[in-house]
Amino acid sequence: MARLSRPLDQLSRRYDAVIVGSGYGGGVAAARLARAGKSVCLIERGREVLTGQFPTRFPDMRNEMRVTGRTGSFGSPTGLFDVRLGDDMHVLVGSGLGGGSLVNAGVALRPDPRVFQDGVWPGQITQDGLLEEGYLRATRWLRPARHPRAAEMTKFQALAAAGTAIGKPPVTPPVAVSFEATVNPAGIAQPACTLCGDCCGGCNVGAKNTVALTYLPVAAQHGAHLFTELRVSHIAPIAGGGWQVHAGPTAGGSGASRLLCIDADLVVLAAGTLGTTEILLRSQARGLALSDRLGHRFSANGDIIAFGYGATAPVNGIGVGHPAKITGAEIGASVTGQIDIEDAADLANEMRIQEGALPSAFAPALPVMFVPNGRLLGALQALVNGVYKGPLAHLQTFFAVSHDSAAGRFTLDGDRLVLSWPGAKDEPVYERLDRTLAALVSAAGGSYVKNPLAGSVMGHQPATAHPLGGCGMGRERSDGVVDHKGQVFTAASGAGSTDVHRGLYVIDGSIIPRSLGVNPLLTITALAERALLHAGADLGLAMDDAPVAIGPARPPHVPAAG
Repeated sequence: MARLSRPLDQLSRRYDAVIVGSGYGGGVAAARLARAGKSVCLIERGREVLTGQFPTRFPDMRNEMRVTGRTGSFGSPTGLFDVRLGDDMHVLVGSGLGGGSLVNAGVALRPDPRVFQDGVWPGQITQDGLLEEGYLRATRWLRPARHPRAAEMTKFQALAAAGTAIGKPPVTPPVAVSFEATVNPAGIAQPACTLCGDCCGGCNVGAKNTVALTYLPVAAQHGAHLFTELRVSHIAPIAGGGWQVHAGPTAGGSGASRLLCIDADLVVLAAGTLGTTEILLRSQARGLALSDRLGHRFSANGDIIAFGYGATAPVNGIGVGHPAKITGAEIGASVTGQIDIEDAADLANEMRIQEGALPSAFAPALPVMFVPNGRLLGALQALVNGVYKGPLAHLQTFFAVSHDSAAGRFTLDGDRLVLSWPGAKDEPVYERLDRTLAALVSAAGGSYVKNPLAGSVMGHQPATAHPLGGCGMGRERSDGVVDHKGQVFTAASGAGSTDVHRGLYVIDGSIIPRSLGVNPLLTITALAERALLHAGADLGLAMDDAPVAIGPARPPHVPAAG
């Protein structure tokens, strides 16, 4: 498949719609609006990485890390992995054309129905029936599937053995991966998953159903202009109607000629929880009248990533990549097995614990990660034997999601986004997760390692890969930043409590006002589909989601330049 992004000299000064961000929310918005006949510009701060170009060696993976802390940043501004180190919590998000879908595990779950019964949501979310239609559309396009041979994978069997500690056998969760060769709804021919385990490092096979292989090709096929390596600073209203989007090169640089202003009738902010909140906070600082709830109700989705070191039986939880570094090895998708812990009396106690596979490109760093925890002998043995033999063949990786209080808050420190959540590490969810994971690891004969980098710059703060909130939905601007359609409330003088900025939407994980207790990708996509259905009704546009077939099926690999 040829590149979807265009050179910057093709950028027009005006479009019907500008979409900021290219993850699940931005992908849906671009596909639906372009298909409805609107001229669409999509802006992505990261770069486009084609199938076959994701990192396969540790030096490449290292170059894909952008780390930002209070004292500054290092690494490429367009790296695939954006790590934010905070005083109270760390956040890891993806960056690139396709957003987090490029480097997540692709687990596609619906939350417990009680999540949407929480009064923090506007009532329309469950009343108008369009959320269900949103899930149906998201499922048709992301096509989550359960690995038919999951129980044969060694890491699934290791999770099953560990699950005996709490009397819970694993299940196979649906993941946005094609386990059989197929032509997807965007007309892209996708090969079958090779079970290489590299989902979280970027799929070089083309079997993962990312936004870059589903929604974005449809947007481009219908005339949308997609631009990468552009960072939006802020937005501002235009006198008489419409919006102006202010952007510049992600990599920085000086000079007025490097700053861009793009006008549009409609703007969709879909830059993710961190990006969208930061853009709106900057816009508010420049005079845009917004709800004072902006930046509130940040949730880490009860996330934890932890390890079991030294399990009795092999785990084989390290990816082998594509082409495979170990001939004949089958690791599985990044997540193949999951233990569900449910509580009919208290939703907060529910959790999903998933076995994970670490990307092959990250494997050479693993021995060093365990040195600070006193495991020098094992680490040195792993360096000698390689990560696919010896101690690290017995390393278990756990991804877990649950519920937290969504008490985090974003503010600006100068021009930099800051997350504040005093006491985050003392949230009850972490004690519950630690207790359960320790029991699982013990049953497998290993040692529980909550954070192998705790003795380094990472410290003891919790970390999340599923940041939510900051621009949460509400019934009116006193309790939310956007309404149930994703329209941004206005706080202009004389405005009513439910009045909105005409033509300004937020459609991404930042609008979710609480933890979901499951991996959020399917819900973000469903809410995006729902928002576009409402926008279509309001604007008189048809939001068609039927499969497209424009010419012969195109492979996801790199046959052409440009």
